[in-house]
Amino acid sequence: MRVTEASTYRDLHFPSLIIGGSFAAVAICVSVFSILQHLRFYTNPAEQKWIVSVLFMVPVYAAESIISLSNSKFSLPCDILRNCYEAFALYSFGSYLVACLGGERRVVEFLENESKKPLLERGDNESKKKKNSFWKFLSDPYVLGRELFVIEKFGLVQYMILKTFCAFLTFLLELLGVYGDGEFKWYYGYPYIVVVLNFSQMWALFCLVQFYNVTHERLKEIKPLAKFISFKAIVFATWWQGFGIALLCYYGILPKEGRFQNGLQDFLICIEMAIAAVAHLFVFPAEPYHYIPISECGKITSETSKTEVKLEEGGLVETTETHVEASGTSIKESVQDIVIDGGQHVVKDVVLTINQAMGPVEKGVTKIQDTIHQKLLDSDGKEETEVTEEVTVETSVPPKK
Repeated sequence: MRVTEASTYRDLHFPSLIIGGSFAAVAICVSVFSILQHLRFYTNPAEQKWIVSVLFMVPVYAAESIISLSNSKFSLPCDILRNCYEAFALYSFGSYLVACLGGERRVVEFLENESKKPLLERGDNESKKKKNSFWKFLSDPYVLGRELFVIEKFGLVQYMILKTFCAFLTFLLELLGVYGDGEFKWYYGYPYIVVVLNFSQMWALFCLVQFYNVTHERLKEIKPLAKFISFKAIVFATWWQGFGIALLCYYGILPKEGRFQNGLQDFLICIEMAIAAVAHLFVFPAEPYHYIPISECGKITSETSKTEVKLEEGGLVETTETHVEASGTSIKESVQDIVIDGGQHVVKDVVLTINQAMGPVEKGVTKIQDTIHQKLLDSDGKEETEVTEEVTVETSVPPKK
């Protein structure tokens, strides 16, 4: 059986490498072209820094998949890097929607206004007021206001943190020989990591869906549904695709050889990234940013030059030319803004999310410590009472004659 599986992999490896490499080349070329267009016309940094981050997901996936397909030894490192960037891309897409709404402050103001709309627009709110924030988020996110934005950001950042942590944990478990890629057995780390990441990803995507449901009317100009579907298809489909291939290999429907399982996943991703790259040309076009929005430009430099033209009749005509240059339109400055400003934004949100997660933990630890301390005080008080009662009894007993 092992010989048959190995021969199947060898027979399919070279043709799949040629076909997958062709699709990967198309994906990389088309995506690089789209990214360069945005960098060249970098007139709206608040939005475009996140668009470029999302677009860069396609060449990252395509390059790592073809490298892994060409040499199975690089499969695990490539998978780790791919997973890490997937989490960052999901965060970038959420940040892009926030930027399109005018930034975090305007988003909070909008959500607060949505939560204060008349009761007739929402129906009977008496029962909804009695629900906690979690049930409100599930059933009627409109009424949450500011809390909805906090939950949405926490959902995206927690996935980015967990995905990165689990990626390096996978690498460590693989070195120790206890990861068991594709093996659904209790003594391997694979099934546990799959469960954790599956829950984390589903929660992050659900947070994004709820945020979209509340804000889609304000995002009509950017056609958010097409962007949402195209991005979600990459993140959601590739994850479940890998999980499905692992199940098929585990139950013997496909060859169980690890190289075949990883190779099939890499081959399909190469094809899917070519399709995604072409779709991104239409979903995230650079044309709307070819024109400089005056209200959003930071610094505009104008240069006026005057020239005199001598006419044959002997007169002089003065012509004036004005050149307007917007800052941040060179590719070099665009890349610097994406790396520096985008990096600072990510670090700030990660720190904020960790602090939010640690808050309830600290409260819980403090509550446990207070409870233990109170029990110790109560036990000490009981002991003192018993000692006092014993002393009282001894002193009250008359001495024997």
